[in-house]
Amino acid sequence: MAINKLVMAALKALSYPDIDIKRNYKWERQVENVAHYHYLKPFYKAWDHKVSCGDHEVPVRIFSPPGRMRHAILLFFHGGGWVLGNIDSYDKVCANMARLTNHLVVSVDYRLAPEYKFPAAPEDCYAVAREIFLHTNLLNTPAENITLIGDSAGANLAAVVSLMARDRGEFLPRRQILIYPATYNDHTEHSFFDSVRENGTDYLLTSKRVCDYMDLYKSSDEDLHNPYFAPLLAKSLADQPDTLVITAEYDPLRDEGEEYARKLRKFGNQVQLHRVADGLHGFFSLPPIFPQVKECYEIINRFLSEVPQE
Repeated sequence: MAINKLVMAALKALSYPDIDIKRNYKWERQVENVAHYHYLKPFYKAWDHKVSCGDHEVPVRIFSPPGRMRHAILLFFHGGGWVLGNIDSYDKVCANMARLTNHLVVSVDYRLAPEYKFPAAPEDCYAVAREIFLHTNLLNTPAENITLIGDSAGANLAAVVSLMARDRGEFLPRRQILIYPATYNDHTEHSFFDSVRENGTDYLLTSKRVCDYMDLYKSSDEDLHNPYFAPLLAKSLADQPDTLVITAEYDPLRDEGEEYARKLRKFGNQVQLHRVADGLHGFFSLPPIFPQVKECYEIINRFLSEVPQE
């Protein structure tokens, strides 16, 4: 299937040349913040909050859908290879998400690598999840109505928080939505997954760039074998949330995301897997008028509606 030229052009406008991320990550953060600046902020309702995590606080931004009724929650972790992105650059995505799903969206501004390497990001995300799940009076939402969601590296973090929650025994999410998740530790030509070789050079996110992100994110080579770094390596995926995995046809991460869905199912979890045809990595950040984004929200809303909301 040929890639829609409009989608390719839009995604290129949201991205940047495949320059050396290791040397230029600070510059790319600045470019991304400008490229994703949300000029419509006065037209949606959002407020900021902070969650304590050890010796620091994790900023979060809460986006409210229209209306005054009580809403279920989407706890969102943004993408960006654990190196780029923040709650400002994802403002528009989260405002749209709140409106299109009729959920409160809680966006987490976890610490970024390489200034804060693994496991800083998952610990920040877990701390926010812990507060929201254990102190449900904060947003007046029962724990069973809270869903984890993330895209790319953020989907990796959502999956990791679910594993951490199971292992630590403090709470357990009922649902998680993983949009083109990073789940494995090898994105070289030696990878088990064909999508790394088939889609790793010509479709915006390159396999080299994924490798560079992981090099910036890891504290040591030992992290590569930690399931909180690469959740597909977990020996057991038992007792995980009901899961929706959405992958993109022309994404180097496609096959590892789909393998994660199959492994979750193998361990007895309820899993739905959807591959978005003609989709590239990053499409979720496009405006909702794009067919891939429309399809994604249709799948998400069906998944959310299948569990009765209180």
